[in-house]
Amino acid sequence: MGKKNVDLSSLRIDRSQQGVGGTSKSFRSLRKIALWAVVIAGLAAGYLFFRDILNPPIEVQLATVSLTSQAQANAVLTASGYVVARRKAAVASKGTGTLVFLGVEEGDKVKKGQVIARLDDSDVAATLQRARENLRLAEADLYDAKKSLERQRTLVQRELIAQAEYDAAEARYKRVVASIDGAKFGVKEAEVAVENTRIIAPFDGTVLKKNADVGEIVAPLAGAASSKAAVVTIADMSSLEVEADVSEANITRVVPDQSCEITLDAYPQQRYPGLVTKIVPTADRAKATVLVKIKFKSYDQRVLPEMGAKITFLATGTADSEMSRNPVLTAPAAAVANRNNRQVVFQVQDNRAAELPVVLGQRLGNLVEIKQGLKEGDKVIAKIDENIRAGSKVTVKSK
Repeated sequence: MGKKNVDLSSLRIDRSQQGVGGTSKSFRSLRKIALWAVVIAGLAAGYLFFRDILNPPIEVQLATVSLTSQAQANAVLTASGYVVARRKAAVASKGTGTLVFLGVEEGDKVKKGQVIARLDDSDVAATLQRARENLRLAEADLYDAKKSLERQRTLVQRELIAQAEYDAAEARYKRVVASIDGAKFGVKEAEVAVENTRIIAPFDGTVLKKNADVGEIVAPLAGAASSKAAVVTIADMSSLEVEADVSEANITRVVPDQSCEITLDAYPQQRYPGLVTKIVPTADRAKATVLVKIKFKSYDQRVLPEMGAKITFLATGTADSEMSRNPVLTAPAAAVANRNNRQVVFQVQDNRAAELPVVLGQRLGNLVEIKQGLKEGDKVIAKIDENIRAGSKVTVKSK
């Protein structure tokens, strides 16, 4: 019964000495911080989301930084074409036979009159020998016919023989003379047949292609499927020029003797001076173009037939000295802007405009020289306006 009368009112729990209440307060504080962080993050995401909706990306076009010659500032037209040789020949045989000798390879230089190849000539050589023997036989008959005619002339003058016998001797003499002339033509014909088995270079040049090989049948018209017409193809490498197709709409910008600058696809850094030599007086109906021929003023051994070329037609009065200057690195003048007293261009990085400072040089038409800040092949935004700033969202317009 004593235990039942214990006063429990004096019992208290001292929460200030325990960590439960302190932990709960700290937890509530952390939860508030986390909640505010989530709210701030949500507001930031919402701002970015709505900013992109309200401010759509700016459409831009890209331009390539490239090397440009001084003369190109005076360009009035550009066109594409190919290097060709004015003097070029597929050398063939006038006779038919088996190719037994071929004395050249691709790249070999040949001289006019040089024997390039030879066909089997055993049959035509025998024909030539027979023609020569026939000529000798006719010449032997000539001696006898001439002496006989002289005797008959003496006898008829003395009236010792009839006139008919003299006439017969004279006719025989004339037949022998005619047969000699015929035999001479036969010899000449056989000699030409033998000569036709020799394939000779028609001019000084370089062998571009070997079309046949030893053992193959060569025929003038290559009638059989297994026969070849041309044996080799040669070209005069000193007669190279460029043939370019110019649109009918732009042909009025091209005139004879107009200065040009030629750039080969194989050597884009090298530029060659040229001159318009001929505007072919007919148009290609299918392509709506006119063929223009451009002569090299000077070129080196790297220029080869069939190379692709780009031709820049220059304004009248462009001096050769301008074409001889080294090309400079250029970009469109519209791609350069002034920001905070600095000349800058913009590139596209992660769909944003990235500002890049540059050092400018001289102005070349609608281009400007870039001395520092860029390298050849770099892409920049082609046209800058006040809306484009560092960090502006952009999208590249497809061409």
